[in-house]
Amino acid sequence: MISDTVFMTKYSMTRHFVRLLADVHCDWSGSSPIYRAYVNNELFAERNWIWHDSYLEEMFQIDAEPGDYHIRYELVPPHLASLRVQNIRVDHGPAHLIDSNTIRITDAIA
Repeated sequence: MISDTVFMTKYSMTRHFVRLLADVHCDWSGSSPIYRAYVNNELFAERNWIWHDSYLEEMFQIDAEPGDYHIRYELVPPHLASLRVQNIRVDHGPAHLIDSNTIRITDAIA
């Protein structure tokens, strides 16, 4: 009798630390608006916008496996505001932008 042997290999994805920066602008009137920032569907920040005529440099610190991650901002209703996010960029780590709202974390450190 011949026995078949199956070898199982355990694969483990390496996590990488990535720091993203984004310039957030908000035009508003009335009560201070609240906005939320997400990476994929995970809430990373919720802030009251209290500044006029300035912008905030938002920082995301992500420790994740290689893959694509969608960056999303939303205003919390009710609001009399418009939110603009510009200049999303990788400040540290093995990642790059693949479109204006998505980063790709890679397995290799460049």
